[in-house]
Amino acid sequence: MKPNSLKHGAEEQQSRHDGLKWAAVVALLLTAVVGNTYFADVGLLYRVIGVVVLCAAAGGVALMTGKGRNLVILAQEAKKEIQRVVWPTRPETVQTTAIVLAAVLVVGLMLWLIDTLLSWAMSGVIG
Repeated sequence: MKPNSLKHGAEEQQSRHDGLKWAAVVALLLTAVVGNTYFADVGLLYRVIGVVVLCAAAGGVALMTGKGRNLVILAQEAKKEIQRVVWPTRPETVQTTAIVLAAVLVVGLMLWLIDTLLSWAMSGVIG
């Protein structure tokens, strides 16, 4: 057997079990919702702890699926990409913010002027 066919067989088996894992995720979340409603007379702290534990378990099961592993890989790659970003210096940030504020002020004044002129013109037409 070729190594690729072994890998393909493992992926097929993994995708077959993914359906069961997603069913377990749904069951855990439904248990959290229904349990929270059913045990309404129990203290809020205990219900919150129960919901958090069940949601964490559902998240753990979801991360063991193929899509969950892909999400973990995406998060790791995003973290690496964020570390590569060249962030602006404080003076660059202040200068850019000042430019944006000035542009907003100018556009706001222009819109106010246009609105005032149109309002004055319509008042003259309507009477």
